[in-house]
Amino acid sequence: MARQEQVLQLEPPHELKFRGPFTDVVTATLKLGNPTDRNVCFKVKTTAPRRYCVRPNSGIIDAGTSINVSVMLQPFDYDPNEKSKHKFMVQSMLAPYDMTDMEGVWKEAKPEELMDSKLRCAFELPLENDKTHDSESNKYVSTTPIKSELSSLPKSASSSLDDGEVKKIMEECKRLQMEVQRLREENKQIREDDGLRKRKVTSMASSPHSSSSQAMIREEGLSTRVLALCVLFFVIGVIIGKLAL
Repeated sequence: MARQEQVLQLEPPHELKFRGPFTDVVTATLKLGNPTDRNVCFKVKTTAPRRYCVRPNSGIIDAGTSINVSVMLQPFDYDPNEKSKHKFMVQSMLAPYDMTDMEGVWKEAKPEELMDSKLRCAFELPLENDKTHDSESNKYVSTTPIKSELSSLPKSASSSLDDGEVKKIMEECKRLQMEVQRLREENKQIREDDGLRKRKVTSMASSPHSSSSQAMIREEGLSTRVLALCVLFFVIGVIIGKLAL
C-alpha cells in the first residue's frame, strides 16, 4: 500500500536557505501548518545531524494551527565551489485519539500511516552591496550609543580640564596654602608679642596712657585674625570654583 500524501503545509516547501557569513550560527525557519481537523505528530530529520541543531525536532501540531521550527546551522569553513548535499525530511502521521506515549506511537506506526516531505539545503553569501550596507549600518549602530553616552556624562566629566589648566590650579592652591601658613605664623608671632605687651601694660597700669594702649593691641590682634579668615575663605572659594568648572 502506498504512503499517504503529506498533510502538513511546509513553508518553504522545498529548500532551506542559509545566508552567510558562516563564521557564526546561521538560523533558517521552517513553518509547519496543520490544515486538518486532526492533531498531527511530526519529526524533523537530517542527513547531517552534527551540523545542525533543530528546535523543536518533534512534537504534535494541533488541528488548524502551525508552529515554527528553527534550524540552526553550526559555524564552518564555507567553500563556494562545494555544493551542499545536506537534506532534511519532515515526517508526520495523524495522532491517534487515545495517544498517551508519542514515542510508542512512532514505534508502532505502520509504513502506510507515515507521511514525509524532503527539503534540500542551500548556502548563500551576502552580495557586495549588502555587505557595504551592513557595514554602514554597523557604523551608525556603533556611533549612536557613543553619542548618547557622551550626552549622559556629567559636565565635570565631559568638559574635563586639560593638563595645563590642572597644573595652574595646583600651583595656585600650593601658593595659597603657603600664604595661609605664613599668616598663621605671623598671627602666632603677634599673639606672643601681645602677651609681652600685656605684661608690660600690667606693670604700667597706673599710667593714664595704659587704657589706650590696651585698646590698640586688641584692635591689632583682631584685624590680623579677620585678615587670616578672609584669606582662608578666599582659598576655599577658589578651589570650589575650579572644581565646579
